[in-house]
Amino acid sequence: MAHVRQGCGSSVRMSELSAQKAGRKKDWPLTESAFQRLLGWLDEGADSDGQKYLEMRRRLVAYFDRKNCSTPDELADETLNRVARRLEEEGAIETDAPARYCYTLARHVFMEHLRGARRSDALVEEMRRRPRGDEMAESETSDDSEIREKTLRCLEQCTAKLEALNREIITRYYTGKERVKIENRRALAEELGVTANALRIRACRIRDRLEECVRRCAAA
Repeated sequence: MAHVRQGCGSSVRMSELSAQKAGRKKDWPLTESAFQRLLGWLDEGADSDGQKYLEMRRRLVAYFDRKNCSTPDELADETLNRVARRLEEEGAIETDAPARYCYTLARHVFMEHLRGARRSDALVEEMRRRPRGDEMAESETSDDSEIREKTLRCLEQCTAKLEALNREIITRYYTGKERVKIENRRALAEELGVTANALRIRACRIRDRLEECVRRCAAA
């Protein structure tokens, strides 16, 4: 396992510094060779013993934190993982200085994060329209913001467990409002080669599975 030396003989393992999950690019693993290439690119020819990486990561975490993101560390790792992937695929990034390129990519990651958050909000609202049993009674007497935050965390975890196609269906099915939502669903049905009614039934089944998973998660 690769690691970066960090003063006084101590070391920080690669697994602690870099993302093992890559968000929407999660099928691409961050290898030791890709990680070392990233370190060299950030150093710009002068070996910083990993300090440039640590500093860039801290700056990215601060960037996402200022944007009020709930997972700034994960988004910072996602950004650096994407940089590493491009370096591995293309061999070099010569269009921008390292810091400038990282911030440019971080803005793209942030926008994707916002789109994902909107989809999650839509699903949460859909679920809250269908309260069942004691869960709703409990939520009415609890702090709403705390419940919502926990529900979102559970929803993210449960959605991640779905098969890729089902995850795509359920997020796109509830994206948008009114006319936009209708057009989204029509396009999705055409892509899948099914009728609008068949799509609705499938989305409802996926939603039921998600609701059950979220309830178990929230009660844990």
